[in-house]
Amino acid sequence: MFFALYTALSVRLHQRLLTTGYDLGIFEQAVRSYAHGRAPVSALKGPGFNLLGDHFSPVLASLAPLYRIFPSPMTLLVAQAALLAVAVVPLSRWAYQAHGRTAALVTGIGYGASWGIASAVGFDFHEICFAVPLLAFSVTALGNERWRAAAGWALPLLLVKEDLGLTVMVIGAYIAWQGSRRLGMATAFVGLAGTLLEVLVVIPAFNPHHSYSHYERFGGAESPGGTTLLGLLHLPVDLITPQAKVITLILLLAPTAFMALRSPLILLALPTLCWRFLSAYPPHWGTSHHYSAVLVPIIFGAFVHSLNRWAPHRSTQDRRTLRTGLAISSAMTALLIAGFPLAGLADPLTWQTPPRAAAAHRVMDRIPDNATVAAANRLVPQLTNRCTVTLFGFPDIPLTADWIIVDAKYPMGFPISAQDESHALDQARFGGYRAVAQDDGFLLLHRSTPGPQASVS
Repeated sequence: MFFALYTALSVRLHQRLLTTGYDLGIFEQAVRSYAHGRAPVSALKGPGFNLLGDHFSPVLASLAPLYRIFPSPMTLLVAQAALLAVAVVPLSRWAYQAHGRTAALVTGIGYGASWGIASAVGFDFHEICFAVPLLAFSVTALGNERWRAAAGWALPLLLVKEDLGLTVMVIGAYIAWQGSRRLGMATAFVGLAGTLLEVLVVIPAFNPHHSYSHYERFGGAESPGGTTLLGLLHLPVDLITPQAKVITLILLLAPTAFMALRSPLILLALPTLCWRFLSAYPPHWGTSHHYSAVLVPIIFGAFVHSLNRWAPHRSTQDRRTLRTGLAISSAMTALLIAGFPLAGLADPLTWQTPPRAAAAHRVMDRIPDNATVAAANRLVPQLTNRCTVTLFGFPDIPLTADWIIVDAKYPMGFPISAQDESHALDQARFGGYRAVAQDDGFLLLHRSTPGPQASVS
């Protein structure tokens, strides 16, 4: 059921031109490169930019065979829907085996309808969709004291994204604490070593500047705490301010009626929460985008684990507490749906393709396959499966594409303002581009012969 819901939402967003180059276009370019036997280059990130120099996510190569058969951004969206939906299986099955049908339904629906997963589905495609089922299976194994299985499901997280090695480290520490000391310590070591290797060696090796470009968000001059002693002393305050961080934490725990806090499995959420809340990048703090998705299987795993305290074989009061907790969990899940993307499935507009989408495709159809195109953010993923696409408007990047296509009527405002975009179009015309098509605000320019390069500044 959730696979169908996730697929419907993400595909309809794409068909309505509500997906973007940053990030769906970037990931499609990487997967497309893998599908043709090349390194995961994304022109959207820069000329010849290897995506392994941004985040270490070689797991994307696993989508290459499917993309080779179905070369479309929708392939990524459907794959993401499937991966996110699969995580329901181990969590709900564990709840059923331990606490019965009601607990399984509450857990499965709570996870599947959670705002953290819904926000990921509603915002393009991201590599973390691979981490979510791995974490669900690993947490379930931890809760059932199957230590080898827990480590086995956790270790592939190192191939999903560089920060997840810290989560592997905590999983290993949990195993060492609760079960096999040797296995746990080995898993923790591999997790920490993997993150250090990826951040300090592998990613800089692929990065054009030979550095880890995201470091400044955590330890650079512009981070909240910096690296001084005073900054270190200020870290506890940085973890809970501004207010958005506390709100995010409350909303993460509310669907479990805060019962997840009663399980030590909740400790697995600490690495992700810490790096997000210590970041100087405001979107990391809130409930938008995909950043909370990896926390959802951990939190619901802790929720199922916490129910052991009120197992049905215990006293009447314990059983009553269990039923109350499940009822509150269900109520919070239902209450939170309205504020997040899954609610869009009940909106009639979701099922109506606006006439402007047809106008956009009429204009884009003028662009030949394999052309080089500089496109507006929301038009990028409509073209990345057949053209080499860059994002129109990035500062100080010369325009070398043969085609430019923008939405002059309703500019998105990213990466530059509407006013700056208009100025950039004037510069492009001066550089030799000429308007060849216009339909309902969608403007297509073409430069048939090389002219002076126009820089966007």
